[in-house]
Amino acid sequence: MRALTRERRAFTAAALAAATAVLVGAAGLVAGGSGNARAAGGAVVLDEGEVDFTPRLADGKLELQIDDRSGDTTVVREPSQVVLHAPASSLQYTPDPVATALGTTNMDSWQLGGWEAENIFAPEPGWKGSEAGGDTEVRLSGYEGPGDFGMAMYTREMDNVNAPAIPYLGSVASVQHTFTLSVGEERLRPIWQFTAEGVYRLTFTVTSGGSSDTETLAVVVGDDVDPADALPGDGSTPTASPTDSPTGSATPSPSLTAPAAHVIAEGHVDLAARPTDGDLEFQIKEGTELNHKWYEPGEVVMHVRPAAKRKIPEGYGFLGTPGDAVWWLPLQQNAGIVWPGWNTTEYAKADLDGRVSFRLDSVQGPGNIAMFHNNAMGVPVVSLNSGDGLPDTHTLGAGTHSHFDWVFSAEGVYRTTFTVSATLADGTKVSDTETIAWVVGDDTDPSTVTPGEGDEPTATPTATPSASQAPTATASPSASASDSPSASAPATDPGSGSSGIGGSSSTGGSGSSGTSATGGLASTGAQVGVIAGIAVAALLVGGGAVSFVRRRRTAQ
Repeated sequence: MRALTRERRAFTAAALAAATAVLVGAAGLVAGGSGNARAAGGAVVLDEGEVDFTPRLADGKLELQIDDRSGDTTVVREPSQVVLHAPASSLQYTPDPVATALGTTNMDSWQLGGWEAENIFAPEPGWKGSEAGGDTEVRLSGYEGPGDFGMAMYTREMDNVNAPAIPYLGSVASVQHTFTLSVGEERLRPIWQFTAEGVYRLTFTVTSGGSSDTETLAVVVGDDVDPADALPGDGSTPTASPTDSPTGSATPSPSLTAPAAHVIAEGHVDLAARPTDGDLEFQIKEGTELNHKWYEPGEVVMHVRPAAKRKIPEGYGFLGTPGDAVWWLPLQQNAGIVWPGWNTTEYAKADLDGRVSFRLDSVQGPGNIAMFHNNAMGVPVVSLNSGDGLPDTHTLGAGTHSHFDWVFSAEGVYRTTFTVSATLADGTKVSDTETIAWVVGDDTDPSTVTPGEGDEPTATPTATPSASQAPTATASPSASASDSPSASAPATDPGSGSSGIGGSSSTGGSGSSGTSATGGLASTGAQVGVIAGIAVAALLVGGGAVSFVRRRRTAQ
């Protein structure tokens, strides 16, 4: 078997697309198991919880099986009968040592078991070696996929001492294709990295005590392909006849009466105060300073994609119960989701008597909205929170651009009404009140939602947080944004007087090894894929810009 290299890969993406196009996804529940949905060919989709790949002796023969602990009881499954799903929310920061060890991109990639594993709803794959009767050789003996795959160990503790990542397996020719799983290993948890969305097929061969087993695992990465439509194993499972497909399953044509809204689902946007003919206008700026468009709030629907789904961390009781699901737009820009900020850069300090006030008057929707940042001690400082009553206000000085963490507590359609006001240098008071429509999750098609005001029902606000849950009210901004939402804070220019009512802002500023393979890897054909990551663009505003850049460390 020859080693798989980037140059020798065949282009089979079209074949994969053709294969998945004819599949029939049968939705249902797994009897007696974890409750995972059924996929094409009768497979089970594993998209959350702990799953261990376990070589075990059965009647004297080694078998590679999956211990699925995503439900109340452990269910043993065959790899060829499941589809592992790395959801859109698994797209996250790639530490440079991981990219170096696996010979892959250091742009954001889809990771299972990565640094954000505890905060996202995704599978948590591990390897269990204690049931094989001895040490087990694990080999990546076959591979197919739209991008690169690899497994490497890298923890925050390793990062703290600038240690290199430890590679285990990889599809790149320079990375080893085998590792030894110790019989004493109860749960080995390397990071699984994928560099592109699509369907992967990973063939593992396990060998121990002279006995071997080879299994192929199907992995769906991202949301470009519905995991319920992916065939398990090597893809040879027969599919249902087209006559078995539900009637009327074709995509319906858009309604002729659908509202004409501009949907913003990813990239940089600012909620901005702008001077116009002696008055103030509240508008939405989409794009960067050098390439942007302006929209009225009543023209726009903001879409918070499913990739923003996270678990509430400990210490964020004002958001709800730790571990519960929320939809989180972090202070730093993440590829594939919208990045909302605030902007008063079209006002000079000499234009205003005081600061610009952004008052959240009301929230209409299925849950609560909170906006906050973390201070230097990691304590959340809340600016806006519909869960403990409205109105809430935060203020910004002139010439300011800032970002915060935004969190939505439930899927559905929200409508936020803001009044933006200021006092001009001559004493004239100016203001504008506008409503912004948001669609959170994928239960509602954002293209069908009317922008601006609407008549959806509103959830009852949660009770005011207890004293033990209430966040600190005084901002103490940190010097830089960190890697995760649980430790983020907007950068602040102390000279701007940026501490507003429950908020903080930013203004001005000047800017924004693997071991050798022990065997060949069979090439089943795969298209090379390099993730099209979205870099944080410099926001060149007036005399400067604020740029939030995630730290990347190069292995020494």
